[in-house]
Amino acid sequence: MTKDTAVSPQAAKAQARLPRGLSDRAQAELAATRRMLEAIREVYELYGFEALETPAIEYADALGKFLPDQDRPNEGVFSFQDDDEQWLSLRYDLTAPLARFVAQNYDSLPKPYRSYRVGHVFRNEKPGPGRFRQFMQFDADTVGSASPAADAELAMMASDTLERLGIERGGYVIKINSRKVLDGVMEVVGIGGPESAGRRLAVLRAIDKLDRLGPEGVKLLLGPGRKDESGDFTKGAGLDAAAIDTLLSFSCGGQYADGKASVDLFGLLGKSDVGAQGAEELLEIEDLVRDAGYGADRIRIDPSVVRGLEYYTGPVFEAELTFETKDEKGNPVRFGSVGGGGRYDGLVGRFRNEDTPATGFSIGVSRLFAALQAVRSPVVAEPARRGPVVVLVLDRDRIADYQRMVAQLRREGVAAELYLGAAGMKAQMKYADKRDAPLVVIQGSDEKARGEIQLKDLEAGARAAASISTNEEWKAQRPAQVSAPEAELVERVRQMLSGGAAQ
Repeated sequence: MTKDTAVSPQAAKAQARLPRGLSDRAQAELAATRRMLEAIREVYELYGFEALETPAIEYADALGKFLPDQDRPNEGVFSFQDDDEQWLSLRYDLTAPLARFVAQNYDSLPKPYRSYRVGHVFRNEKPGPGRFRQFMQFDADTVGSASPAADAELAMMASDTLERLGIERGGYVIKINSRKVLDGVMEVVGIGGPESAGRRLAVLRAIDKLDRLGPEGVKLLLGPGRKDESGDFTKGAGLDAAAIDTLLSFSCGGQYADGKASVDLFGLLGKSDVGAQGAEELLEIEDLVRDAGYGADRIRIDPSVVRGLEYYTGPVFEAELTFETKDEKGNPVRFGSVGGGGRYDGLVGRFRNEDTPATGFSIGVSRLFAALQAVRSPVVAEPARRGPVVVLVLDRDRIADYQRMVAQLRREGVAAELYLGAAGMKAQMKYADKRDAPLVVIQGSDEKARGEIQLKDLEAGARAAASISTNEEWKAQRPAQVSAPEAELVERVRQMLSGGAAQ
């Protein structure tokens, strides 16, 4: 390479940038999320669900994401080939991996099998506000029960979970519908049968956007298609006006657009066997939750609930937050759906000779976390942070002595760290402040010769410093700093951490 074509070290450096649709999370958010997940876990275990973890990577065919005309997984899923030329994919949700696990371990599992899983899922989709390519879900599923009581139980558990997290009654609702009911309506408007599977999926995905786009936006998606604010065009289901009016009327509970179209819901469902069956199941679920003490203010039937995934076969659920708050600019914000799920009786059967009934519920952790922050839930409220005790390094040739102090504190259960940088004492003190250290351990050569240590309480020192105006006063008072025998290191540190005097 000549001098003219050589790449400079600066030009060769990679650019520090975060891929679109992904986010970094620091200590405070991670700690708050951990508390939130633990609260959810407590409720799920109270209902008898047990923990399960599945890998983030599955064979692509296990996720059921193939285009019929291409030898590669469908868009929406991050995929790659391994050295055997097998397609692998990052999991799209936590349900398909569960179905694979149950099928693979079917004979050894209790039936029904009740499990919960928490982890990140990945969507190869266009990112946008509130829409990420990696996000966390927390699922609970019952596999092996066809009883509507299993669906009712998940709705009740979702309600209990939201209240345990600090969402007050009246600030949320668990809405229930049925894919059988929706299939019945689509059958009535002429798009039943296997030849219309693609159009039915387009209809479901359109109605699933009703809360976000409103009736007029969904009307376009049910018809010719819709162009969004960015100019991207989504092809519609291509239905005629009568079919669109019927579907929208049903989804809006009998009417839409100020009552311009209406439909006899019960008369409509009576024209379809599968629709009538779905309606009966919904009424049974409603009876079960009412008998258990869950009123319509907590759980109710809502025809607008669809859920966009195609594998649902029966009741579908959505946990919606109904309260309104304001963003940093004072604009009104509604969080809407923070979780959902439903019955998927055919998913495990993709791996076996017979179908296995199953139903589940999933919480969108990130969205619910933001909502809990908005209502100032104590579950995610940030407690006063206390970092580790920091042992300063004043004599570089005595690293081993300082390390022994750190090890002694750790053995006794005190979080501690050794300063590992190259700065002097002043910079080390600033480092300890940034680490939220409650106190620092100081030992120079003079203290070592006397067999002593200096303990400086940074929390008390900060309070005392507010009343000190000159360097002379600071040097004279040395606020919140005491001497102690080195042999009493652990005892004195514990006294200071508990709020007692070290001297």
